Amino acid sequence: MRKTPLTPANLVGQTLEGRYRMIRKVGEGGMSFVYLANDVATQERFAIKVLSPSLSEDANAMARLRREAALGMRLAHPNVCHIMRLGETEDGLVYVVMPFVEGELLADRTNRLGQIPLPDTVRFVRDMSEGLHLAHQLKIVHRDLKPENVMICRRPEGEEYAVVMDFGLAKERRAEGELQKLTATGIILGTPEFMSPEQLRGKTLDARTDIYSLGLLVFEMLTGKLPFQGRTQQEMMIARLRNDPIPLRRMRADLSFPEAVERVLNKALQRGPEARHQTTLEFAEAFAAAASDGTTPSDSRILGKLFGR
Repeated sequence: MRKTPLTPANLVGQTLEGRYRMIRKVGEGGMSFVYLANDVATQERFAIKVLSPSLSEDANAMARLRREAALGMRLAHPNVCHIMRLGETEDGLVYVVMPFVEGELLADRTNRLGQIPLPDTVRFVRDMSEGLHLAHQLKIVHRDLKPENVMICRRPEGEEYAVVMDFGLAKERRAEGELQKLTATGIILGTPEFMSPEQLRGKTLDARTDIYSLGLLVFEMLTGKLPFQGRTQQEMMIARLRNDPIPLRRMRADLSFPEAVERVLNKALQRGPEARHQTTLEFAEAFAAAASDGTTPSDSRILGKLFGR
């Protein structure tokens, strides 16, 4: 009797390749389903992203995914959710194994609170910057850094930390011709609200495009808003290409930020990559130093503990 073939949508209770027991579905999109799974031998938890047939049967998409998986396996870091392996079942289901990261999306945290307190923002910026720095050292650019791609997690002792998710749009900085062709689809990859000017223009990208997106992300963390406004996404994109960002302290005059914080963010949001901070660690250190200028004594102790001062 022929068994019912597995599909990406009906995997709860199944075991992939005799190893990953699918516990429950935790997310889905147009191109994939994401499951919580246990390794049957070790009971370690993983997130398994199973691709839709339309994607797994696309030769170009699969060539790109194999390249990304090879890159992702080198991205092991506590502040990065990276690809651990790429597999395929006997039924032809293609899946990606990643660490299972549990917590609250940064987007949900910001929406819930209205804005993130400055000391917490400093801590999370440091975490994101360290994870991104490793990626950049490996010549990988995220290209889609946004609040929906950052998870706020909690360690057993209670301390919170940030994890950068979804390097699915990552690519090597010095991409070979083949990889460039695979990504030259005529469609801008990334999320328009958080794209750098050079990304909007379709230019060659390096680590500094992530620094720009990180600056936008931090501005939104602190204010609950973005520093470029428009009635449509197109108007907001044009504003980033032509205008300077709205000053941080003018955006939220009801909140007290050191002037130095505004200067650091303005540098990260320069239209020309050469005028920005050149590494994420440089940005994180500058932001922490600026945040400690004018903070309350309790905030200063927190920042000092974080950065060894």
